[in-house]
Amino acid sequence: MTTALSVRNATKIFGAQVALDQVSIDVEPGEVRALVGQNGCGKSTLIKILAGFHEPEPGTEVTVGGQTLDFVDPVASERVGLRFVHQDLGLVGNLDAVDNMALGQGYVTNFARTIRWRTERANAREALAALGYDINVRVPVAGLQMSERTAVAIARAMSPRGTPAKMLILDEPTANLPGAEAQRLYQLVRRVADSGVSVLFVSHHFDEVFEMAESVTVLRDGKHIITRPVEGLSEDELIELVVGRKLDEHNKRDAAAREHGPEVLTISGVGGGTVKDLDLVVHRGEVVGVAGITGSGREEIASLVFGGHERSGEISVDGTVLPENRPDVSIERGVALVPAERHANASLLDHTLRENITLVDPGRHMTMGILRRRPERADVQVWLDRLDVRPANSEFTMMQLSGGNQQKVVIARWLRQEPSVLILDEPTQGVDVGAKADIHRMVDEAAAMGAAVLVTSTDHEELVRVCDRVVIMRRGRAVDVLRGDQISADNITAATIGRDTNEPAA
Repeated sequence: MTTALSVRNATKIFGAQVALDQVSIDVEPGEVRALVGQNGCGKSTLIKILAGFHEPEPGTEVTVGGQTLDFVDPVASERVGLRFVHQDLGLVGNLDAVDNMALGQGYVTNFARTIRWRTERANAREALAALGYDINVRVPVAGLQMSERTAVAIARAMSPRGTPAKMLILDEPTANLPGAEAQRLYQLVRRVADSGVSVLFVSHHFDEVFEMAESVTVLRDGKHIITRPVEGLSEDELIELVVGRKLDEHNKRDAAAREHGPEVLTISGVGGGTVKDLDLVVHRGEVVGVAGITGSGREEIASLVFGGHERSGEISVDGTVLPENRPDVSIERGVALVPAERHANASLLDHTLRENITLVDPGRHMTMGILRRRPERADVQVWLDRLDVRPANSEFTMMQLSGGNQQKVVIARWLRQEPSVLILDEPTQGVDVGAKADIHRMVDEAAAMGAAVLVTSTDHEELVRVCDRVVIMRRGRAVDVLRGDQISADNITAATIGRDTNEPAA
């Protein structure tokens, strides 16, 4: 049987950085393979080589179903049967499923060159039905559930027009999916594999590796570490393979050992968007988590506190009231926000790490209006080293870094300000297990330095790891609070969907 994908000696060098170092892997027809590794290990570089975005170094060979992939031709991957669904899905929200599935492929037309809409809609329904979805193909995809949007993107990728698909490559397929919808994706992937199409998916979530994959390939520092069956592999063993060491930070810290100081952040009767009448106090040196399903109000709290949206009620820091819609005043009062959407709301991707870190305090190294670059670079270098940003080059641009290292740069920006209040919204979304442990350690250090830390997250294990208290949001209200031994992933999950501990959230 011809191998679905064969990669030999894949190498890619950017300047002095070796992003991929002679990586070789094989994927069999109908196999579901997970590709895992820390941010910066080479996963994205390998995917971009397969997609024709990067041209590899000489000596790299790739075949798909026995056909050689031509790296010079940007549409060669499509021609040999590779199909891609990226994390952002690449859909246009105000277009329906039919129009989105025609993007890049065109429509079926008649002899007069007009679109055969009935045929197009029938084809779209058939493609989605083959994946187990019955979707109204006439409604804009922005109105669909996230799992349904993912299905539209996969149906488009699997379209039979042109060369038949031989391999489907998914980049972080569940990054934006709630747990229940992720289960639908797992079933979808199995349907694709059962049709004989191989699946290669990139993931930082090991639970879906064990749920979906038959085998797993681990990359570390641009090298192929191992490919092995998932059967018989434990999560701890996989973590050790990915990181290259036992990860002590993975264990839950002792919350009782953390001492709390006076009140710093006081939220009284705050409302805005979905949030209604929120009361919350966070003390110096305390880490308070916020959990809730999408639409509960959890995802709005960080921006409301920071001043990004109109709100009712009152928020104060160290007794000083913060005005609404004034994030600049919040920053002056010592409030820092690491938002969930780092690309859209926290990063200047084409600017240097130095510029991204000093963004909120550009005058620190100015004399008479002139920026002193040498002390600025030295200052930034301290933070790059302290947070283990790789590569630790202040003049690299943000877009040259992996997601986990970009997140460290955003956090460095705020830790450098020594904030009184640190707000972290989905702080480890889309980062690998090693970077996740590093970020959790930063949370510990920020609290130890006296910051009041507020963490909103859909990662319940993360809340267990870092929090002293976890506030539960449902339908816009804080309905419960978990403390001490009550804080477990199962208890948090149960509370977010309706089981209370009958304790007021304060």
